[in-house]
Amino acid sequence: MKPEISLEKVWFDDDLIELKISVCNGKSIFTNKVYVGSHQILELVNALNVFKNHYYGGLKDILLGQFGREYANGAFSARLHFPKPGALYIATHQQSEYFEFKGQEEASEAKMYLKTEPALLDNFIQELKGLSNGISDVATLVCT
Repeated sequence: MKPEISLEKVWFDDDLIELKISVCNGKSIFTNKVYVGSHQILELVNALNVFKNHYYGGLKDILLGQFGREYANGAFSARLHFPKPGALYIATHQQSEYFEFKGQEEASEAKMYLKTEPALLDNFIQELKGLSNGISDVATLVCT
């Protein structure tokens, strides 16, 4: 298993996109689905294009979907941090859709910690552009 974060478009209409998000730290993998607005991927591309130049201590929080039983599907959050040039650290938190378990509503969750490089972030931004404009259905951030 290779460490990576993968976003795959599984369904869409004019207003909404359903993404399957997989995070693998090299030892474990967690996959969930989230709903995002059709404009949200392009907004993420624009935000990451600004963030990629903040490699002296830059922080960027990403939220796709929403946490909590009140929302459909699941959620994904990531905190990207450049503690020093050349190293990008990523802390992720994922939550599945809620389901009935022993008479209660529960959701599976995972937190993972990954590291990547600025050049690999550039590649991911380009793949996200393709995802946003319909050229491709998958964007992958390769990690080290």
